Parts: sequence; structure tokens; C-alpha cells
Amino acid sequence: MSSSPRVSNSSPQAAPATPPVVTPMGWMHTARFLTTAAQLHHLPAMDTPEIAFVGRSNAGKSTCINTLTQQKQLAFASKKPGRTQHINLFALGKQGITDAVLADLPGYGYAAVAKMDKLRWQQVMANYLVSRENLMGIVMMCDPRHGLTELDDILLEVIRPRVEQGLKFLIILTKADKLTRAEQAKALSIARLQAGGGEVRLFSALKKQGVDEVAQLLWDWTHPKEGVPVPAPAKPPEDEPEALDE
Repeated sequence: MSSSPRVSNSSPQAAPATPPVVTPMGWMHTARFLTTAAQLHHLPAMDTPEIAFVGRSNAGKSTCINTLTQQKQLAFASKKPGRTQHINLFALGKQGITDAVLADLPGYGYAAVAKMDKLRWQQVMANYLVSRENLMGIVMMCDPRHGLTELDDILLEVIRPRVEQGLKFLIILTKADKLTRAEQAKALSIARLQAGGGEVRLFSALKKQGVDEVAQLLWDWTHPKEGVPVPAPAKPPEDEPEALDE
């Protein structure tokens, strides 16, 4: 008499779950408020890579940050340009792990702000850009219809030594949808000449132009491939950096 085949009661083991793929845009969407500071010494000391967003008032900085992070009100855009006078930090990274920080610096150059307040904040910004040790990249907003202004040129001079030491630098030409293709190409060409070795991208929050490109670039900055050198830490300035005064 033949025996019946033995049936195993054990269920097949499930394959280990693969971790979800992190995309630059998904990573940007994890941005959440970390802290705000009215003075430079109030900022927490950190060793996490930090990227600063700077630009003149009305250059579209808050809109750019909110578009990149896919959040409508992460970065505050004051109804009165030049009134937002705090450095705001936003943490990036999933599952409670912060692997990068965005720093939203006050817009500069708005004429209606009291001169003493303007000078004080421009000095705070200059000191931050020169001395913040974990700062590894700067993103400057520029309205291409007006180009880089005298204040932008002063800021470029402030950060030039750190850029030469390896600090990442990007000029974002905001509101690109307001230009024709020929005007976009011209603005891009001019900005590349002024960027001093930095990168330049056209950007439109309305048309979503350049959004994925910028998110990818910021991801690459903060997640360098193995063997790529990290920018040298800041050195204390011998002299006070020049304020971004008009």
C-alpha cells in the first residue's frame, strides 16, 4: 500500500521588504520647522549639512522654498517685504532623522525698513554666511527681469572665499515664466558669468520649471558620493565682513 505524499504545513518565508526609494522631491517634502533665531548666537550649533537661501526682498525666496518642499506655508512670506527678520531653520529627513537643514535668511534691500534695523540684519546675515560652521551650500534668489543688483554683488564678495574653499553655490533665476525663451537663455548666460564658479538654474513655481533639477542638486550636495571631499569648515574672519548695505 503506497503512502500519501506528505504535505508541509510551513508557509513559505516572505522576502525581506525593500526600503522605499527616497526621491529628491520626496526628501524635500519631509521639511519641517526646526527653530527660529533673532540673533546669530541663538542658532543651535549643528554638524548636519546646512543650505542657506538668500535673496533680495520680492525675489521669490519663500515661494521657491514652499514649491520645493511642496508645502504652501512652510516659509513665511510677509505682506510687507523686509519685515521678516529672523533666520528660520527647517529640518529634512524621514523617520525622525535629520540629514540636512534649510536656513531661510531674511530678504535684504527693502528700502522701507528703518536704516538701523537694515544694517543690523545685514551684518547678522554676513556674519552667518562667513562663520556658520556647518554651512555647506548657498542658494541665491534672483529675479532675472532685474538681474543681480549691487547688494547681490556685495553678498557674492562676502561668500567668495568660502566658495573658493569648496562651499556649494547656486543662483536660482526665479519667475522664469515671465520671460520668453530667448530672454531666459540670455539671463542664464549672464548669470553664469556672474556666478563665480557656482551653478545657475531657471525656476518657475507657476510652471514647475527647474523644480526637480534644483531638488536633485540639493540632494547631491547633502548626500555626496563616497570619496567626494566635504567643503572646508568656516574660519573665523580676521575682520568684520562688510554689511549688505545699499
